[in-house]
Order: sequence, then structure tokens, then C-alpha cells
Amino acid sequence: MGLLVTNIAWVRTRADTREALQRAALDLFLARGYDATPTAAVARAAGVSEMTLFRHFSSKETLLLHDPYDPQIAQEVAGRPVDERPMRAVVEGIRSAWRAVDPGDAAQLRARLRIVAEATTLRGALERNSEATVAALTDALITRGATASAARVAATAVIAGLSTALLDWARSDRDDLGAALGRALDTLGGG
Repeated sequence: MGLLVTNIAWVRTRADTREALQRAALDLFLARGYDATPTAAVARAAGVSEMTLFRHFSSKETLLLHDPYDPQIAQEVAGRPVDERPMRAVVEGIRSAWRAVDPGDAAQLRARLRIVAEATTLRGALERNSEATVAALTDALITRGATASAARVAATAVIAGLSTALLDWARSDRDDLGAALGRALDTLGGG
């Protein structure tokens, strides 16, 4: 029993460390700029070693771009009606998944995406980070019966379109996230 309690405490500590690192990174990237902030400074601000930072995040880029929503989005896409075309299934699955996102996350998302849009070393980062999302959506579509090719095309097209829309939204102070996503999804869905 003592080992179980210790392991549960360790998991909480690990989650707390990840959150502290991401919070410190966002604060420092906003204050100093992404390119001017070394990982050692992020680790120091979070109260851990740089080695600990890299145990939690494989790179400086992943500190900023870690996306916890992929499983939820893939589940929504997989649950769409089987007679729905792949593109429509992805669009409506994402629309449904985003309704469940805490509105408080929008301000943090805008800040993270604004950093991506402004940092020259992060050009292409969103696309690289989207590979896991495309793979999760592709698998969800294949589970529904789509061919591998159709699934990959639909998933890639929607994620590329959303990335463009989200970066435009992050660069501006217009709209809330829901309105920007809604317009992008309407366009991607043929509306």
C-alpha cells in the first residue's frame, strides 16, 4: 500500500513539474521572446534542473506547442456517423471537441500561438507539431471505414487550414476563439 501511495504522489509531482515548466516557459517567452530565452532560464524559473526539463519535454519547441487535445478530437471524429464523408467528419468532430474546451484556455492558446507567429526560429513548428494530430485523425477516420489515403488527405487539409486560421487569430485581438474556429471550420466544411 505504501508503494502505491508513493507512486500516486510521484505522478502528481510529475504533472505539477510539467505544468510549472510550461507556465515558466510561457511567462519568459512573453517577457523576453522565444528566441532570447534559453531552456536553462525556463528550468531555473520552474525550480528544476535543465536535465529535468528535458525529461519532460523533448525540446524547447515542445514546451510551447504541447497539445493535449488530440485524443479528445480523435474520439469525436471516430464517433461521427459512418456515412459522413471524411472531410465533414473531421470538421464536425473538431467542432464538437472544441465545445468541450475550457474557455479560459483561449487566452493561453492565443499567447502561445502569438509567440509561434513572432519567433523566426519557430517557422514551420506548428506544422511539425501537427503531425501527431494528423496521425490521430487519420487513424480515427480509418476506424470509421475511410481509406488510408482519403483519411490522410482530409486530416492534413483540415489541420493545415485550422493552423492558418489560428495563427491569424493569434496575431489579432479580434474575435474570440470560438468565432475564429467556427468560421474556419465552416470554410473547411464547404460552407
